[in-house]
Amino acid sequence: MTQTLRLGIAGLGTVGAAVVGMVARRAEALAAATGQSVRVTAVSARDRGRDRGFDASGLDWFDDAVALAQSETIDVFVELIGGAEGTAKTAVEAAIAAGKHVVTANKALLARHGAALAAAAEAKGVVLAYEAAVAGGIPVIKAIREGLSGNAVSRVYGILNGTCNYILSRMEAEGLTFEACLKDAQALGYAEADPTFDVEGFDTAHKLAILTSLAFGIEIDADGVSVEGISAIQPLDLTMADELGYRIKLLGVAQATETGIEQRVHPTMVAKASAIAQVMGVTNAVTVDADAVGELTLIGPGAGGQATASAVVADIADIAAGLRRPTFGRPVAGLAAPRRVEMQRHEGGYYIRLTVHDRTGVAAGVATRMAEAGISIESIVQRRSAKAASTDPQGLSGQPVPLVLITYAATEGSVREALAAIDRDGLLAEAPQLIRIERD
Repeated sequence: MTQTLRLGIAGLGTVGAAVVGMVARRAEALAAATGQSVRVTAVSARDRGRDRGFDASGLDWFDDAVALAQSETIDVFVELIGGAEGTAKTAVEAAIAAGKHVVTANKALLARHGAALAAAAEAKGVVLAYEAAVAGGIPVIKAIREGLSGNAVSRVYGILNGTCNYILSRMEAEGLTFEACLKDAQALGYAEADPTFDVEGFDTAHKLAILTSLAFGIEIDADGVSVEGISAIQPLDLTMADELGYRIKLLGVAQATETGIEQRVHPTMVAKASAIAQVMGVTNAVTVDADAVGELTLIGPGAGGQATASAVVADIADIAAGLRRPTFGRPVAGLAAPRRVEMQRHEGGYYIRLTVHDRTGVAAGVATRMAEAGISIESIVQRRSAKAASTDPQGLSGQPVPLVLITYAATEGSVREALAAIDRDGLLAEAPQLIRIERD
């Protein structure tokens, strides 16, 4: 062993500190596995005085992450700053231009600038690695890019945001509202003070765009992802899902169709018997449907210092061992242009919760509009309170009550058309709830 791989880490938060500790703790094993020693030699963070659980006195300290990226004292730049723009982007670009390998956990950066960064890395002959950017400690990037390279993938989907899965799990188990569960998630550190990026599905969309590129050999197309979050989910939706044999999960789904690749993020009903329905709390899961292996599901921690550091160090070990793979499974020039499939053309089953006026003929009117749009109804359930049922058995109170429909396969466009007609008929007391059903 004649060489040391020198690491410069930008960002010493929970993950960065965990990476420093893991590299030190696993130094002997990493050297044995890769053929050279691996050592953190330089770091960059805003606060030098903060206690991060390790002794930084022997490390070169850079106040400027870009200066660290360009330093001749490192071979690999590890970007753990975050964000699609600003310092993270500038520093990664500088590192590549300086001929440094880059390891990042930054899904937003890759979703927005992955192709350009990958092309720059190819031109300089350096590695751009990002296992930690999707699903935390689950090695899904390597599984798709390398482990399944002999397969044709037809669909990849999963629970890619632990915050949303925690909230939905708590809502289901305890009958709590979204707002109450979000407050708890924030108190536990699972959700940010401004949770929009997580709960409205954008974090999942960035991760899905990366997986789509890997799975289908196309350019990253984050703007082509149809995105819905979980903030409109109510306890009744979870209760009805349970009674119908489903659970509600926020899924990111990428699927090959005859007209292109469909990318969507939205609350989804999944059968309770499915593997992905068993994934509760902050855990992540990714399922790949492929021709040779069939259905493959990977489950594990989607966030956290140690789990994410595990993925970062795995990329570092690959670089130390001299392993080189195209960033997105093939050279950037070989990635196909994305062909978007709009959600209006999506076809599948739907859960529809309508809040309607409790009066004679409403259910029939709803069914008529559905039929006119070519939608077949699998089941229909009208929920009335016990008090309303006892005092008004005929159902003529006119008060708002929930009417739940499960449809057979229908297009998004036809469902929206039917709901618009029902609204024009004056049958709705409030906006409808629409949740897609993901069937095997």
